[in-house]
Amino acid sequence: MSEATSASAAIDLYLARENPALVHVMDALRALVKKTVPAAREAMNPWGVPIFEWNGPLCYLRVGKKHVTFGFPRGASMKDPGKLLEGEGNNQRHVKIKDVAETSNPHLKALLLEAIDALASLLGAPGHDGDRPA
Repeated sequence: MSEATSASAAIDLYLARENPALVHVMDALRALVKKTVPAAREAMNPWGVPIFEWNGPLCYLRVGKKHVTFGFPRGASMKDPGKLLEGEGNNQRHVKIKDVAETSNPHLKALLLEAIDALASLLGAPGHDGDRPA
């Protein structure tokens, strides 16, 4: 079994255990990340939370009772022009997604691209548009 298949299976088990009613929301978010950042890799972090990695942790998906938390480890440094992000910590921010229709919000894709740029800036690597940070 490949690493990608193993991670995908682990995420499916996580979802079945936490809240199977949110499978469609979770699947839509996973598809959004895979389409927006094809080089991102699905994984489970050491705490058992599904994440996507792209040169480091890009975003995470936590299943709640009525929503999926779509979070960004470096969300506090993101501009968030759509004003979707919630949270008050030093680093992390998140968006609560309750319905599949919410995943088509273009501001979610913009957040993913911002997350790439935040990671790229940290690493001195090219961002989503190929430019290196100044």
